Amino acid sequence: MDAKRFLFVSADAALITDLAWQVHREGHDVKYYVEAESDREIGDGFVPKTDDWRAEVEWADVVVFDDIWVGSDVGTGELAQELREDGTAVVGGTPNTDRLEEDRGYAMEVLEAHGVNTVDHHVFTDFDAGIRHVQAHPVPYVIKPLGEVQNVKRLLYVGSEDDGSDVVDVLRAYKKAWGHRMKGFQLQRKVEGVEIAICGFFNGNAFIEQVNFNFEHKKLFPGNIGPSTGEMGTSMFWAGQNELFNETLGKIEGWLAEEGYVGSIDINCIVNENGIYPLEFTPRFGYPTIALQEESIESSTGEFFHDLAHGNEPEVAVHNGYQIGVRIVLPPFPFDDEKTYDENSRNAAVVFETESREGIHLEDAKRVDGQWRVAGDNGMPIVVTGKGETMQAAREQAYDRIGGIVMPNMYYRDDIGERWIDGEGDRLLAWGYLGP
Repeated sequence: MDAKRFLFVSADAALITDLAWQVHREGHDVKYYVEAESDREIGDGFVPKTDDWRAEVEWADVVVFDDIWVGSDVGTGELAQELREDGTAVVGGTPNTDRLEEDRGYAMEVLEAHGVNTVDHHVFTDFDAGIRHVQAHPVPYVIKPLGEVQNVKRLLYVGSEDDGSDVVDVLRAYKKAWGHRMKGFQLQRKVEGVEIAICGFFNGNAFIEQVNFNFEHKKLFPGNIGPSTGEMGTSMFWAGQNELFNETLGKIEGWLAEEGYVGSIDINCIVNENGIYPLEFTPRFGYPTIALQEESIESSTGEFFHDLAHGNEPEVAVHNGYQIGVRIVLPPFPFDDEKTYDENSRNAAVVFETESREGIHLEDAKRVDGQWRVAGDNGMPIVVTGKGETMQAAREQAYDRIGGIVMPNMYYRDDIGERWIDGEGDRLLAWGYLGP
């Protein structure tokens, strides 16, 4: 394919830097816009930037949005829909697909309307009403904040007490500390099993044949201990449209076609011997999932997204084995403390002991006079990936690569992919979910 023009838009935080860099390295023309002032330097030295994305729309062959947020409001789906109506090829959502993530109750309604089984769930806008519900129906619950504060990942709470008493305590604490910001929350009955995300790529009409199955590691410390983060790492593999896909994303294919959705859409589920239970949607790219997906797409990434945005069936080749990605972070991640960040992390050098940059992906990084440096103020400079015929081989490659990186005060989880090896893969196979 001849070189194409790609406009990447971060209408809030800079998230899509690595994909822009990958497409740029493939020889395509790239311009990247970042709205958040604190993130403007992210990607400097790696990709060309623009200060006015709207002025570049006519220049672009494809416009790529990276999230559902426009500042503190949901809104990229509306922007993408307007551009499509004007004839622009867009990777992005619609107002209704944005709502799948922003309004968890609505997401469950869409699933139920299309015959998808869901976990028992209730949405509340009043903390006392939620507390009364738990006391009247005492079982373990998961608390999932709604609206803008759902981006504060440590607020997600997974209950452990059979009578729900810990959930009651947490709701009382949230009422005091977050009542002014948390417009509502979903209580979802806790289900035991294997947590797996089913990710499909949609071209506005249908899903492509290849489906990505990934396993998120959201807690800060190995062993799934500590505060929740956006993500500390991911393991994954690609397969065909099997039962996991057909019973979840496959059932809303027609709805997505009516919406005209284009891009990655992910549905996180708990599965066990009794069934598949969807938990939540990610109707956008996942982070750092997209970096790992890039690593495992062995054909042209730019051509893949160009075809997707133009409603074509991409001819995409993917790695047939397993992949893992590890997020490398710096203090005070996942918390906000400007003094700690300034003293330990701001503008820190990212030093590589080898010339190879294979498997090294950008998050909050910039390049100054050839030196990689930490950028922004989030403390998430890079993601390191590995792949192999087995999950263990993928782990060994990723952690070998991390061993060649020097960054003072860096930390990361050293157990990404172990859950699969320790039995999750065997359980999914025994339950019959890993067929063709």
